[in-house]
Amino acid sequence: MTTLRTAALTLVAMLAFAANSVLCRLALRNTTIDPASFTVIRLLSGAAMLAFLIHLRGARPGRSGNWGSALALFAYAAGFSFAYVSLPTGVGALLLFAAVQTTMILTGLVRGERLHMRQTAGLALAFGGLIYLLLPGLSAPPLGGASLMIGAGVAWGVYSLRGRGIRDPLAATGGNFLRTVPMALALGIFASGTVTVDGTGALYAVLSGALASGAGYAIWYSALAGLTATSAATVQLSVPVIAAIGGVLMLGEAPTVRLVVSSAAILGGVALVLVKRR
Repeated sequence: MTTLRTAALTLVAMLAFAANSVLCRLALRNTTIDPASFTVIRLLSGAAMLAFLIHLRGARPGRSGNWGSALALFAYAAGFSFAYVSLPTGVGALLLFAAVQTTMILTGLVRGERLHMRQTAGLALAFGGLIYLLLPGLSAPPLGGASLMIGAGVAWGVYSLRGRGIRDPLAATGGNFLRTVPMALALGIFASGTVTVDGTGALYAVLSGALASGAGYAIWYSALAGLTATSAATVQLSVPVIAAIGGVLMLGEAPTVRLVVSSAAILGGVALVLVKRR
């Protein structure tokens, strides 16, 4: 894969990731849809879109993918939706991708990678920023929502790591989404007593599922074929910034001093760990 094509696919994928944060927060704050219904509609519409794309090229949906990746995808989507009930857009995206990077870094350490002094300092800086963000105070995010988003980030990190080296990204993503359908339906049945859905909220969920998730994740899997694990982790540092800008422009969310300081510490620290020395 050429460098230019990899860069273009990566840019589109990062915009899709940020759009998921904005769409989810927009739906849960400005409409009556509940987080379980948002998750169900998002996963079902993503599965439908991917099945359609796979069918267009003459293949049968569901032959690729696996249940492990599908479970990680479902855990991410469910935790993501329930977390955004209480989290601002930028804070949620920052927590999500801080957890993603931590998962990928720790996986590398478990597999035998070693950190230099600069990288160790970066990791300490990132964890310090995360602790500062979560410290009790008027501008601290709710602990429940923060915990759910961190769990969603761990699941997404696992999903990204499992996606590296996939030969057919579209088929694998479609297969994973199709395997989340029974999980999504089970969630819908479990939460049936609190279901509230309106047209606008459902539309946001469909856009999140069919475009930002279904098509976006297929593009991300394609981009992963041309990225190292370090590069894949590094480029995702742009998502919280893009999502925060979207929250300011579309939701009127004002960035707090705590968010700005913790963002600088977390993103700067992780960048120190991930960026290779010349």
